[in-house]
Amino acid sequence: MDKQPAPEPPKSENGSTSYDALGEARRLLRTIRAGALATLDDADAPFVSLVNVATAHDGAPLFLMSTLAGHTRHLAARATCSLLLAQTGKGDPLAHPRLTVQGEARRDDDPRVRARFLARHPKSALYADFADFSFWRMTPRAFHLNGGFARAAGFSAAEALTDCAGAEALMAIEESALAHLNADHADALKLYATKLDGQPDGAWKATGVDPDGIDLAAGDRTARVSFAARARDGDDLRRMLVALAADARRS
Repeated sequence: MDKQPAPEPPKSENGSTSYDALGEARRLLRTIRAGALATLDDADAPFVSLVNVATAHDGAPLFLMSTLAGHTRHLAARATCSLLLAQTGKGDPLAHPRLTVQGEARRDDDPRVRARFLARHPKSALYADFADFSFWRMTPRAFHLNGGFARAAGFSAAEALTDCAGAEALMAIEESALAHLNADHADALKLYATKLDGQPDGAWKATGVDPDGIDLAAGDRTARVSFAARARDGDDLRRMLVALAADARRS
């Protein structure tokens, strides 16, 4: 699980601290790189294993799994599963936020699933083409956030996932956009991560874009920076990124 500092809760107009439970759920969904996947075996007994996780454009969890693994065989027989995404850190483990996702997972050979997963986990390219490996997509139906004491909340898939309707143009240019950002705008990506998400300095790279924001990574660390408005195509993306850079330089 990833050791990353949680962002400070936002302040209300009267100065008190408010808690954005939905925002926290979406942050965990987009930033945690590995989770505990629970499946049901042939005897209907729960079986839990650790898996690497990426997300589709809408935030649905993605996996790369081998048929040699028990959880893969379980899902092939029955798609029902649950995924725990937990943030770790110092102190009491239960004081850190975690997100449970319930739904079904099925094999998905869409090239965009492969591209999104390998962008988040580039070392997986070493074995992604082995005959026993395949990519899987989880279709969430419910989310449960436990953000710590008195910070629990439940969300439907419609509430927690990103609406990608009308953003086909953005998704089509994602690969080229990431290549351009990583080759020519490393300084801006570092600003996004350090100034807007409170992350430490590092060689930050863009690993994904979607209508709601941009995903970043530097080694084992990840960051998520949200857009001020919905992005649907390349022009929208450029405007959002320019605005983020301006915000970062002011902070």
